[in-house]
Amino acid sequence: MSTSIKNKIALVTGANRGIGKAIVESFINHGAQKVYLAVRNPQSTKVLENQHGDKVVTIQADLADADSIKALAKKTKDVDIVVNNAGVLGTASALSADVEEVFKKELDVNVFGLLRVADAFAETLVDRQGALVQLNSVASIRNFNHVSSYSASKAASYSFTQSLREELGAKGVSVLSVHPGPIDTDMGAAAGFEGAPGAESVSEGIVSALQAGDFHLFPDEMARQFEAAYQSYADNIVMADFSE
Repeated sequence: MSTSIKNKIALVTGANRGIGKAIVESFINHGAQKVYLAVRNPQSTKVLENQHGDKVVTIQADLADADSIKALAKKTKDVDIVVNNAGVLGTASALSADVEEVFKKELDVNVFGLLRVADAFAETLVDRQGALVQLNSVASIRNFNHVSSYSASKAASYSFTQSLREELGAKGVSVLSVHPGPIDTDMGAAAGFEGAPGAESVSEGIVSALQAGDFHLFPDEMARQFEAAYQSYADNIVMADFSE
């Protein structure tokens, strides 16, 4: 199902910086009518508000708080496209002393946060025949030891994204799973990656993938190397119809 950004109303979680901020800017550049900026700290979006005026609306929200996400959905019944971008990353390997503590936090935001968003916005997206975009990662299909718990959390979020594609897709909602490699953001720097592609590679890729009606997006050079190896499995297993 093809989804154009032009004249649409979108919502982006974690919209204040990095990939989230780039998504906001790409959506506005491609003709979005309005973008809700869902962030934990409303003061963090002042730059975007100054740049884009009434095309952006900041709303406080926290993916780790189910009531916060339900309240967010009630305030944004006019939304056509929901981009669940916010996430957390810890640097814990499988044998790190703090791996359980780090993993629990990542699960709460990266996995349960997705489920909270999907549940809260499902009715609106079905009514408006909209789109749900989930920021996953190449780490969702290959575990990286120094961010092992993060990789595991993204594997879980990708698995749920596949389920959401089937459940929401049957009701006319487009679902897009985005799998960047390392990107030049604060999170990328925290993971130890330098010289990575800019966040606009992801945001512009999302615009194109929504227009094309794709389910998977591997937006950058490293991600496309994963895509080349993964494509056959994705086509024949992930995208296959096993209902019969």
